[in-house]
Amino acid sequence: MSVQQGSPAERVSTPVDGVEVLGALSPSRAGDFMTCPLLYRFRTIDRLPEPPSPDALRGTLVHKVLEDLFDLPALRRTPEEARGLLVPTWDRLLEADPALAEMFLDEVSGVGPEIGSWLTSCRSVLDRYFTLEDPTRLEPAERELYVETLLDSKLLLRGFVDRLDIAPDGALRVVDYKTGRAPGPLFEAKALFQMKFYALVIWRTRGRVPAMLQLVYLGSGEMLRYVPDESDLLATERKVEAVWRAIRQAEESGDWRPNPSRLCDWCAHQSLCPAYGGTPPPLPTPEAATDLGVEAVPPAG
Repeated sequence: MSVQQGSPAERVSTPVDGVEVLGALSPSRAGDFMTCPLLYRFRTIDRLPEPPSPDALRGTLVHKVLEDLFDLPALRRTPEEARGLLVPTWDRLLEADPALAEMFLDEVSGVGPEIGSWLTSCRSVLDRYFTLEDPTRLEPAERELYVETLLDSKLLLRGFVDRLDIAPDGALRVVDYKTGRAPGPLFEAKALFQMKFYALVIWRTRGRVPAMLQLVYLGSGEMLRYVPDESDLLATERKVEAVWRAIRQAEESGDWRPNPSRLCDWCAHQSLCPAYGGTPPPLPTPEAATDLGVEAVPPAG
C-alpha cells in the first residue's frame, strides 16, 4: 500500500481495501516531532540531507549481520560466524552505495577515521550481543517485519520491527536492537514510545497484546524489558493521534518552532535553526510536498 498525497493538509489516499487514508506516521517521524517540530519539518517536509556518520553506519551494518545470522542453522549462530559475516556484509553495503566510504575521508587532508578500527568496533558490538542472548536457542518468527494498521481516524501507522518472537503458546515478543548505550531515565520514555507504537500496530493487526517489549542495547550490554497492557497501548494510540493533530496544525499555520535541548548537539541542521541564529529555507510548495510524515514503504505483496 502506498499513500499518495497532495497538499500537506490533504493526505488523502485510497488503499487496496478501498478505505480512505488521511495520513501516515512512523515512530521515527512521530519521535522527530515530539523532539522538535522544526526537526520534523527539516527531515520530512524540506527533506534536507544529513551527512552519514560512522555510528549510524555501524547500526546499519550490525542490524544486517544479526538479521542474516538467523538464516544459519541454530548451532552455527556463534560469535565466530557473526564476525565472519561482518566484512562480506560491509562489502555489499559499500557496493550498493560507494559513497559510504567517503565518511572515512576528510575533505581537506584526505584521511579520516581508520576503517579498520571502525570495523573492530563493529565486531565488539556483535560480540556483546552474545552476552545478552543465545541465538542458538531462538527461532524468530519474523525479522525486519513491516507492519501497518489504519486507525479509526484514518491515520495509517507503520514501521519496521527488528524481530518478532512467537512462543509455543502464541505469546509475542517484540525485539529491537540498539547499537548505542542504554539511555538514562530522561530518554528511556522516548525509547519505549517506539516499542509501544509497534506493539499497538501488532495488537491492532493480530488481536493480541505483545507479552514483552525488549530493547537490546549493544553499546552497553544492557536489556530494557517492558510488559505492556491494553491500557498502555490505548494511551499510546491517544498520544499518536495527538501528535498527528499537532503536525496538521503546524502545517496549516506554518509554525514549525524549534525546541532546543541537549539533543541539539547532535543535530545536523543547527546552522538553519533560529535558536542558533539561523534561518530555515522557504517552505516547499504544496505540489512539492509529497509523502509527508512517512518513510519508504515496500510495495504491496
